[in-house]
Amino acid sequence: MATRWIATDFGGLDVFTSIEADVPAPNAGEVSIKVKAAGMNPADFKHVARGEDRSLLPVAVGYEVAGVISAIGPDTQIASGGGAVGDEVLAFRIAGGYASELTVAAKDVFAKPANLGFPEAANLMLAATTAAEMLEVTRVTQGDTILLHGASGAVGVSVLQQAKLAGVHVIGTASPQNFDLIRSFGGVALAYGPGLLDRVREAAPGGITAALDGVGTDEAIDVSLALVADRDRVVSIAAFGRAERDGYRLIAGAIPESAAFRDRIRLHIIELAAAGSLVVPIARTFPLGQARAALEFLSEQHPGGKLALIPD
Repeated sequence: MATRWIATDFGGLDVFTSIEADVPAPNAGEVSIKVKAAGMNPADFKHVARGEDRSLLPVAVGYEVAGVISAIGPDTQIASGGGAVGDEVLAFRIAGGYASELTVAAKDVFAKPANLGFPEAANLMLAATTAAEMLEVTRVTQGDTILLHGASGAVGVSVLQQAKLAGVHVIGTASPQNFDLIRSFGGVALAYGPGLLDRVREAAPGGITAALDGVGTDEAIDVSLALVADRDRVVSIAAFGRAERDGYRLIAGAIPESAAFRDRIRLHIIELAAAGSLVVPIARTFPLGQARAALEFLSEQHPGGKLALIPD
């Protein structure tokens, strides 16, 4: 039996509940993983908060984990090749990661880089693949100067690192207490709030070539559109309400094109992490049994790094 967290309805955190469930033996093309850490992302509760299709209930919670292979189906290899009981792995674009053990498709399982701890590995992929897609769709190249809203968040920190590797200059917005974090990854830090447009123009006298929004505020979109004439080079992962009217790009894991890109880029992201070129700051871990409290902390606070659930 394994402990699993599910959402029994759509709504607030009170719909999340812990259950005990059997772990199905893996068939061909499947792998069972004893979870050492489950990654946490705002999408874990946002999708439940705004869900409408009741045929999807109950919702299995969690999109990424790291752990150890506990069983592997016949004639099966993991996505990075090979795979045996006892191997340390991570898995991404799965369902039900808030669990002590689970069975998933082998195509979503990869060897864990030895230099990453389990909490870091469990939090690598969603943020990093999202960041990679933001840079990809806005056609960011070496020498560009880009504006990044929400630079101190998990996606923002990954954008900073990947942009630096590509020779891209980043101006990132955040609250002042997070300026040191942005600077530590090579970005120029600016406070959001009144006067942001003028502060960006002063910091980037040569202009902004693309704008990446991770916060979804009207300020972020207004400033981005004022600075970047080509709407295809303005992208958001959060401001869904104005996209059709204002013509900027949206990406999300539920969009088929986004899903396909994020699947394709996974091995590359793991290679960057294995080389030490991508790090995952961890702010705090919680026992798996405290998942609801961890979600409340994630939804109401600014953790300053990623959170992970550790099975009891």
